[in-house]
Amino acid sequence: MLDKLKNIKEKYDSLSASMIDPNITADIKEYTRIAKEYSTLQPIAEAYDKYSKLVGDIKSAQELLEIETDKEMLDLLQAEIKENKAELEKLEEEIKILLLPKDANDDKNVIMEIRSGAGGEESSLFCYVLFRMYSMYAEKMRWKIEVLDMNETELNGIKEVSFMIKGLGAFSKLKYESGVHRVQRVPETESSGRIHTSTSTVAVLPEHEDVDVEINEKDIKIDTYRSSGAGGQHVNTTDSAIRITHFPTGIVVCCQDERSQGKNKDKAFKILKSKLYDYYQMQKDSEYAANRKSQVGTGDRSERIRTYNYPQGRLTDHRINYTEYNLQSFLDGNIDNLIENLRMADQRAKLENMNED
Repeated sequence: MLDKLKNIKEKYDSLSASMIDPNITADIKEYTRIAKEYSTLQPIAEAYDKYSKLVGDIKSAQELLEIETDKEMLDLLQAEIKENKAELEKLEEEIKILLLPKDANDDKNVIMEIRSGAGGEESSLFCYVLFRMYSMYAEKMRWKIEVLDMNETELNGIKEVSFMIKGLGAFSKLKYESGVHRVQRVPETESSGRIHTSTSTVAVLPEHEDVDVEINEKDIKIDTYRSSGAGGQHVNTTDSAIRITHFPTGIVVCCQDERSQGKNKDKAFKILKSKLYDYYQMQKDSEYAANRKSQVGTGDRSERIRTYNYPQGRLTDHRINYTEYNLQSFLDGNIDNLIENLRMADQRAKLENMNED
């Protein structure tokens, strides 16, 4: 581990020097690449500096311990050594986590889909709540959100919605949201005040730009239809919306965001390629599948990951036994605390899996 840290520190120092090189600063593309790598290595380099200082402090204190005769000074040195060793042990665990392989998709944009599940209209209304929550979170993160397709109900619910969130690190934050979200509340239409339970499913995948995925014409069906609902009301007089069905996988992509049929078709194919890339990657890569199992949850849409209990104002994430009692704030897009807890649990799971190997 120390050899790896030294190499990273040397690389970090080299990048630091490059960033003030006039030849580099004049090349915006190269400077951006170097600055990104520098930023990635910075936490590890700083941890190594802290580690080296602690090791040096322990060594100095131990050397003084051998020659010191004053009892009070000996007690102070022993206390210092004990404290620094405890901090060193803690830092070693932090460094192991920093050295874990980074998810190559973390910096990518996100394609999200929310679909109503069990519970009829109440499930559709909850779909809207989830869509609003992620939209507000994206706004807080200064990310851009694009609705690709939305199927609304007469009571302002959503049967299904697909949308893209564009912003650096979007996938790293939202990748833990895949699965079944369960809501427990009294519907507005319920006169007896009984609590109903309904579900919605969320799917999250990274946007793969320019992926090499072959799509045979005989494997797909392209339908055009009239746009409607949110995002489509301004074009509902023409058949500009696109639906692509991929027969071998059963994947269906719809897009009605753009005014023209051509633009919707281009965007739909782009999303289809991302979905196919993710699908085939999981099919052929057993190591990838094993890694997903070692992480927090599996990302499977059939897995119940979270319960939103309105009467108690309670939110519970079942994967990490996390509970908080500020449900409304959470639904207003303040979800970062849970995301951070999920990220830390994910890292611990990966670390344990790596130690077993």
